[in-house]
Amino acid sequence: MTKRATRKAVPTFGSEAEERTFWETHDTSPFVDWGKARVAVFPNLKPSTETISLRLPAALLAELKALANKRDVPYQSLLKVFLAERVDRETHGVSAPSTRLRKGRQRVKRAPPDVRAFEGNVRKRR
Repeated sequence: MTKRATRKAVPTFGSEAEERTFWETHDTSPFVDWGKARVAVFPNLKPSTETISLRLPAALLAELKALANKRDVPYQSLLKVFLAERVDRETHGVSAPSTRLRKGRQRVKRAPPDVRAFEGNVRKRR
């Protein structure tokens, strides 16, 4: 019969600096059973970003800037929103925007012209 290891209680700290000092000088294994650890997801944390260089046709960039100007947002932020929406659609298998019923007929809600133009440019490049 195997003997179960008892874990030490994690001490209470008066400040974050005190806790940091403690963990810098102590091993976690007497306090934590890492065999029972699970992956944690923190959806509300601000995601880290990376800087990239992206070459766009001048006309597409001009349209993007005009759309951003209409919405009073920076064009880089609008581009991130467009990309995030498209990636979400592609990864979650949603092929078209939501549908609505109108006067007994089913009508597909079309994407706004700016998104259709963006999608058209993507299809042409393939």
